[in-house]
Amino acid sequence: MILDTNALSAFVDGEPLIGEILRQQPRAALPVIVLGEFRYGIAASRHREVYAAWLESNLHGFEVLSITEQTAIAYASLRGILKRAGRPIPANDAWIGALAIQHGLPILSRDKHFDLLPGMRRIGW
Repeated sequence: MILDTNALSAFVDGEPLIGEILRQQPRAALPVIVLGEFRYGIAASRHREVYAAWLESNLHGFEVLSITEQTAIAYASLRGILKRAGRPIPANDAWIGALAIQHGLPILSRDKHFDLLPGMRRIGW
């Protein structure tokens, strides 16, 4: 399962449903894009020391998914499909979706625009 930035933030903040969902998954992954967005949020947070310490202590429990040439191909295809359908989504979410499709993993997210991505499954909480 891939977590988007909102799911990661909610998990760090102690959302119990996310913990329950993650315990049922064989794989928990963070796209490098999510890691970048989360670190950006930490830098702007008044609780940055707490969040940075959490990340340092817990990042090893997640597989970090990097962007590859295969991801770029999936991303370009996905953006094209969504644009032709008149349903574009934010670029970072398209990268996250491309990684989910590439790795055959569902996305844990509340963002319903992930439901528009062909070949991808979103799990909400």
